[in-house]
Amino acid sequence: MAIIADKPTGLVDGSDRSLMKKLLFPYTSDGAPRAPILFFIMILAVVTPLMGLYRWYMESTAFTVGLDYFEPEFQTYWMSWFYGQLTFFAVVGTIGVTWLWFTRPSREDVMAMPARDELGVYILILSGLGILSIMVPAVFGLWVEADAAWHQVTIRDTDFTPTHIQLFYGVIPLFAVVVILGLLWLHTRMPDYIGRVSIPLLLIGSAPVLIMPNLGYNEWGHTFFYAEELFAAPVHWGFVMLGWGLFAITGFMLECINRVLVLTKVKKEAAA
Repeated sequence: MAIIADKPTGLVDGSDRSLMKKLLFPYTSDGAPRAPILFFIMILAVVTPLMGLYRWYMESTAFTVGLDYFEPEFQTYWMSWFYGQLTFFAVVGTIGVTWLWFTRPSREDVMAMPARDELGVYILILSGLGILSIMVPAVFGLWVEADAAWHQVTIRDTDFTPTHIQLFYGVIPLFAVVVILGLLWLHTRMPDYIGRVSIPLLLIGSAPVLIMPNLGYNEWGHTFFYAEELFAAPVHWGFVMLGWGLFAITGFMLECINRVLVLTKVKKEAAA
């Protein structure tokens, strides 16, 4: 169990903090942390049209220039997306991991985090999981269902498909980068995670990474020896790792709730 500090930092209402901290960790008038509703409204306002445009691109070009990997048009309109996405994720992931590691605070500073600030982080995390409960079904509806429909109406005889480039080389790698950066941030900046490894978080972060070898095998197999797109086919078995990663979110939520119970108890005792 991590040490809990209850030393207030700054003004009670947090008015002396930066704009970013006010957005991520807002306080009520009496200094209690609350959900960052404005921040997530801003995120949805940006992400929703981007997802719509991303999906529109597939809708408008998949059947015109996306049916054959070996056509020059496919290389122009789809493989450019493929290489651009993977390059972007690699750069962001590398810079993010490097920055988080070399700017991490000392163990003493982490363990001295006030209970109010730590509780604010968990409220941010639980609010983010609430938004995730909206985004994941949207991804299933816009890309996973589209991928299944694509395989039912087209002949699978190429190395890559438009739905795979957007789903397996776009949306899922983006999820992997976000989760890995979040995992590193928690384990270097939160009292309850420093000095240990969270198994649920490790499963969540590993799931999209571990399906990548199976994805390469899947593309190769469908191109050369397995044309049928039965979901129970052996070339799809490795994708179960992604489902296990989603199940592990429950374990992470239990970790967060257990810690929140401890923190709220400390705040009540301090206020008594």
